Amino acid sequence: MIRAACLALAICASGTAGAECRQALALGLDVSGSVDAREYRLQLGGLAQALDDPEVRRKLLAMPEAPVRIMVFEWSGPADQVVLVPWSEVDSPGALNGVIETLRQTTRRQATPGTALGQAMQVGARFLARQADCWKRTLDLSGDGKSNLGPRPREVRDGLDATGITINGLVVGVDDPNIGDIRQSEISALSAYYRAEVILGPDAFVQTAIGFADYARAMRQKLLRELDGLVFSQARVPPLPAQINR
Repeated sequence: MIRAACLALAICASGTAGAECRQALALGLDVSGSVDAREYRLQLGGLAQALDDPEVRRKLLAMPEAPVRIMVFEWSGPADQVVLVPWSEVDSPGALNGVIETLRQTTRRQATPGTALGQAMQVGARFLARQADCWKRTLDLSGDGKSNLGPRPREVRDGLDATGITINGLVVGVDDPNIGDIRQSEISALSAYYRAEVILGPDAFVQTAIGFADYARAMRQKLLRELDGLVFSQARVPPLPAQINR
């Protein structure tokens, strides 16, 4: 919130936005071996559903003159990251509909089974480095397990500290109702892991989903929180009062 307020003051002082977009949002989706075909569809469909939510649409489209840019990629093993939606400016309902339709039409590919979360962080940071003109740059990583291949997430995060990006997490708990209360303890442990090893930035947070069936709701909540505070009114610096001749 403090960063958003500072940006608003800078915009008012200069009289121009001074940037081509207000936020670059890179969304990384876990497609490792722990994600089966049904869960994959719930994840892709859940993201599409969240982007199509009326309140999310309103926030995304609130400033077409300084649009949000979105890209979506999948990640699993250390050398397995694939872009599903390249950087797209969401400056009209049609542009947003195009992103949503691409997600709905995406079919699953063969992916390596490992969970290289640290590598996904590095790849996402490189995507965001190409969007240096945006007011805010956010990497949004979804996952249902801890990293087991590639660089350690905490070491990657520490190396990204000076880049100015934000990394948020959406952790997905087990999707078996027969497990009962164990689900709560497991998702608490995974959330703690993401907080300790993954998220970055003063406003960073972890959103939770109890199973992939809960993914659309959790993603909607996360998008609303990420987009909050970056829509400014068309502020104008009031003119100075006319001088009175004495």
